[in-house]
Amino acid sequence: MLKILLVHTHYQIRGGEDAVFEQEYKLLKEGNDVETLIYKNHSGIKGLLQFLFSVWNLTATQKLIFRIKKFRPSVIHIHNWHFASGPAIIRGAKKFNIPVVLTLHNYRLLCPSASLMNGEKIFLDSVHQPFPWTAVKKGLYRNSVIQTFWLALVVWFHKKIGTWKNVDRFIVLTRFAQTLFLDSSLGITAKQLIVKPNFVLAPILENKRIRSGFLFAGRLTEEKGIKVLLEAFSKTNIQLKIAGEGPLLEFVKEATHKNPNIQYMGKLDNHLLINAMSSCEALIFPSVWYEGMPVTILEAFASKTPVIASNLGAMKSMIEDNYNGLHFEPGNAEDLAHKVILWASFSKEQKQKIGQNAHQSYIQQYTPEKNKALLIDIYNKAINNKLS
Repeated sequence: MLKILLVHTHYQIRGGEDAVFEQEYKLLKEGNDVETLIYKNHSGIKGLLQFLFSVWNLTATQKLIFRIKKFRPSVIHIHNWHFASGPAIIRGAKKFNIPVVLTLHNYRLLCPSASLMNGEKIFLDSVHQPFPWTAVKKGLYRNSVIQTFWLALVVWFHKKIGTWKNVDRFIVLTRFAQTLFLDSSLGITAKQLIVKPNFVLAPILENKRIRSGFLFAGRLTEEKGIKVLLEAFSKTNIQLKIAGEGPLLEFVKEATHKNPNIQYMGKLDNHLLINAMSSCEALIFPSVWYEGMPVTILEAFASKTPVIASNLGAMKSMIEDNYNGLHFEPGNAEDLAHKVILWASFSKEQKQKIGQNAHQSYIQQYTPEKNKALLIDIYNKAINNKLS
């Protein structure tokens, strides 16, 4: 039995990282002694002070030290340090010679944008720059030059004093992310970087569900490729259902009025989403940014649903063309339309085979059981290195 301390900073608005933290806590506490230490990002003056002191937050570090002395964990796993706790908590754990694991849910250590996006375009200037001056000048964090500079300074300062070298294992979600981090100026070694994907629970599926049409599920935003999606399906008479909310909602509704083959379903709860996913021929995932690890794709695989996705970033790692889905050129509506028409031309047997392969991808990589085994293995290797 391991004694595991999970550390996480909650965002003001709940997001995917918060969900993963909670999922892994529930998963690990079965058979292990697990405690959590939670920080919370605030708004207003309190949030500003948290942000300013994130370079070296003594209060947050002391909070961690107090918990270490009380709980005596064998390993500490940090999910999000930004910005209420700050990287100094890593050094606090180092004082006790406790191995530290840090999940890289995003690209914040490479660029203040965290998404490697500048507006609607991929932005890679920061990856190899010793200090991300270009990102600072463009104000990629919250459209603020000052805030972007301060966040960049926090990451750079801790790189200079060796904080990131004190992390025993960094968890990345895909092979693509692993390559990107290794090729950066951050200085992480191959030994430190371990690929461990996220997971989803297996849904209860109906065996005789009839599949028809295609589905998009996610936030209705530029980076999710909504405009590419709508342009592609406006070139066909093939049915598309869209589920989700976001700033491009009115744009989506306008497209549904012009194109009777496009239907907006609103925001669906998880049960209705799984039903929609297991009823469509394929999930369309036209994102134009690298992504971290889209839960929607995992849910599709678990539902025996193939994915037609941009040949980019996480999607390039997760989807094998003509095995568990299809690739199309990122941002290319014509190519997406071509792949949708190509899919429609496949025989029933071809579609079923690719659907079975999608489910096999889930079984092999994205189940809770696989995830737990990977986590425990990562912890044990970090602990054994500390003891050796």
